[in-house]
Amino acid sequence: MTDQYKLYPYRWVVLAVFMFINLTIQTLWIAYAPITGPAAAYYGVTDLQIGLLAMSFMIAFIPLSIPVSWVIDTYGFRLAVSIGCVLMGIFGILRGLAGANYTLVLWSTVGIAASQPFLLNAWTKVPANWFALEERATAVGLVTLANLVGTALGMVLTPILTETMSIPTVQLIYGGAAAFSAVLFILLARETPPTPPCPPGGEVRALMLDGLKHALTVKPFWLYLVVSFIGLGIFNGITTWVENIIRPRGFTPNDAGTLGALMIVGGVIGAVVIPALSDKQRKRQIYLLIAFIGAIPFLIGLTFATSPALLFASAFLMGFFLVSAMPVGMQYAAEVTQPTPEGTSNGLIQLFGQASVVFVYIMSALKTADGSFTPALLLAIGLLVVSVLLVTQLKDPIYK
Repeated sequence: MTDQYKLYPYRWVVLAVFMFINLTIQTLWIAYAPITGPAAAYYGVTDLQIGLLAMSFMIAFIPLSIPVSWVIDTYGFRLAVSIGCVLMGIFGILRGLAGANYTLVLWSTVGIAASQPFLLNAWTKVPANWFALEERATAVGLVTLANLVGTALGMVLTPILTETMSIPTVQLIYGGAAAFSAVLFILLARETPPTPPCPPGGEVRALMLDGLKHALTVKPFWLYLVVSFIGLGIFNGITTWVENIIRPRGFTPNDAGTLGALMIVGGVIGAVVIPALSDKQRKRQIYLLIAFIGAIPFLIGLTFATSPALLFASAFLMGFFLVSAMPVGMQYAAEVTQPTPEGTSNGLIQLFGQASVVFVYIMSALKTADGSFTPALLLAIGLLVVSVLLVTQLKDPIYK
């Protein structure tokens, strides 16, 4: 009966406020990466200690991901995400008030990091509650887009703003924006529409523990977990060390901000275009293959480019292909693991992706005596080739 399910225009309001909080937390995550050198000098610490501010998000995610997924699937995304919003707003402002005290900045960052799983693990839950099946990869793509825009803003604005104001002042501005986005979400988000967005059966999911057990028996899901570990590891590694990567080639923090922003702008476009095509054709595997194959030549360009034009073009195109895999892959995982709850499959993917903090650290460890990240980037290229081989083993889900 078609009158038993309906799509409501208000789904776009719910998605918009969810996108906004994902945008602001990414700005808080990446805000130190493009100014690693100046920030290390300001706080009197090493580059690695500044890198730790970004890595703490990934470290905190590992123990929190599964419990947070349980909260999302048991009590709903609205309550869970609201908890994350409050943490993000409070600790975002506290980090701005910490001044030049690195220890306080680090602990405030840990507080922000603890909020992140509440936001990231609901990426597929919100579309599942409000959107039709054929819109869901697109909806996840839009959340990915907001996530990337937040990272881009942090990359571009931070070097510019720190030329005219102190680093703590910039952080306080970001924290205030995060608190504002939290208030909007709490006021406007709703858990479910009055009637389901799809026919009976499309929204039914197993209990979280049963769903977790089931997901771990699905071979394609395991393969995609490894792929997401590699893809997010490379993305997080490049964004965390962006200024250090290009510094030995004579580029500046502003160049680092531009590179990071272009990589993310490319990702934004990819996260809109590729999932939309995937939804239209109801195909997932072929678009994952395109994404990982397409990223390889441009990561090579990013590794060796010495001219700004080649460096920036490589960053843009690598972002376009690599980032577009994320929303398609998340929706693929939600589909092949049915009836596992979306929060559970999403949480496991995010968990493996954030566990890639190991790769972020390895990148720093592989740095040569003159500061070059070339060995680490060559390793990343090799891992992309491995990802392509793994994606060839995936099969599209059978739609009913």
